[in-house]
Amino acid sequence: MKSSVYIAVSLDGYIAREDGAVDWLEGVESPGEGEYYGYYAFMDSIDCLVMGRKSYDKVASFGDWPYGDNRVVVLTNRPFDPPIDTVESMGGTPAEISEYLAADGAEHLYIDGRETITAFLEAGLIDEMIIIRLPILLGSGLPLFGRIGREIALRHVDTKSYRNGLTQSCYLVLNNAGSM
Repeated sequence: MKSSVYIAVSLDGYIAREDGAVDWLEGVESPGEGEYYGYYAFMDSIDCLVMGRKSYDKVASFGDWPYGDNRVVVLTNRPFDPPIDTVESMGGTPAEISEYLAADGAEHLYIDGRETITAFLEAGLIDEMIIIRLPILLGSGLPLFGRIGREIALRHVDTKSYRNGLTQSCYLVLNNAGSM
């Protein structure tokens, strides 16, 4: 099974302000032509999105559900009654979650949320990372990666530049449990 990260960050590496706000993402103009930085093609390639409870709560506060009919697993140990049929909750280690989803037929996971990404990286369960850098310096906030505790080698695959100043880079994770 393949596990990928697809996430936007500020140029100084933050995914949100210190209070969790992502309002700075709203000012990004679309690249046009019905495509949104490969996001739609990426979403079509996944079987399940795995995110932490904080990320779910933030996305749910936006109003419109951005994940369509994709299966979403929210990692939480708190009581949780999702209002959407395609959303379920789960607890366990990244390895247990990956094993369960693979046994359930998932072939490509989208891993989202700072703590979830960090836990899956630390467990060696991320195969690729697609990171979109926005031309803004937040100065402080929530960094993309928490403390991982080990060095992780990456191989740069591709970087695309857009007219509005965004860059999108794809990296393969080399020294993990299921490297490609």
